[in-house]
Amino acid sequence: MLAGAEPLSHVAGSATGVLVMHGFTGNPSSVRSLAEAFIAAGFDVEMPRLPGHGTTVEDMMTTDWSDWFSTALEAFDTLSARCERVVVSGLSMGGLLTLAVGLERPAAALVCVNPVARLRSPEETAMVMELIDDGMTVLPGIGSDIADPDVVEIAYEGTPLLPLKSMYFDGVEPRCDRYGELSAPLLLFTSHNDHVVPTTDSVHLASTYGGPVEHVWLDRSFHVATQDFDREVIAERSVAFVSSL
Repeated sequence: MLAGAEPLSHVAGSATGVLVMHGFTGNPSSVRSLAEAFIAAGFDVEMPRLPGHGTTVEDMMTTDWSDWFSTALEAFDTLSARCERVVVSGLSMGGLLTLAVGLERPAAALVCVNPVARLRSPEETAMVMELIDDGMTVLPGIGSDIADPDVVEIAYEGTPLLPLKSMYFDGVEPRCDRYGELSAPLLLFTSHNDHVVPTTDSVHLASTYGGPVEHVWLDRSFHVATQDFDREVIAERSVAFVSSL
């Protein structure tokens, strides 16, 4: 396991538990500061390391959406067994998992940071499919999109294509038109300058979401905002949001 990629489980005896999830090719290090903020506020926290993440790209090549989603549901159920209410939060694909869990479990609220929330364009999709058909397995990495020059995300140097395909066709496609079914309060953070996930994902989510949405735009951070200049803003606003429940 990569240093810093360790999962976290914190039992505080709180009535509120918070599930915190990292993104595609990342690991718990990218959202650890958010998890620690929830812990400091007195909440129970579960922060799993998604299967295939935090070790090697080769490990991730053997996993897909079903593995990540089942891990997310298990973590929710672990919190639900000991807490009266559970809040789900996540960065990037962790945001997509947050929405997916919200569609399957009675989450009290959702927190998404630059979530993957819609399919890519037909042209982008076709390009990925052609690469896979040509035998390509890994593209250059998408990690460490961070404005702060003093911070580096511990993420894979490569992007495995078959897992990427699974995230979109098994994760996004069956759900991107279902956000209207969600009614739990949503706190949504979106970076104006995100070089990984288009801001249109957040716009689509906010405009079709079925419950109350608090949309916070971030001016100083790139995609991995939980490690960037706005990380304290995200932590403070998220803690206040969960506390208000």
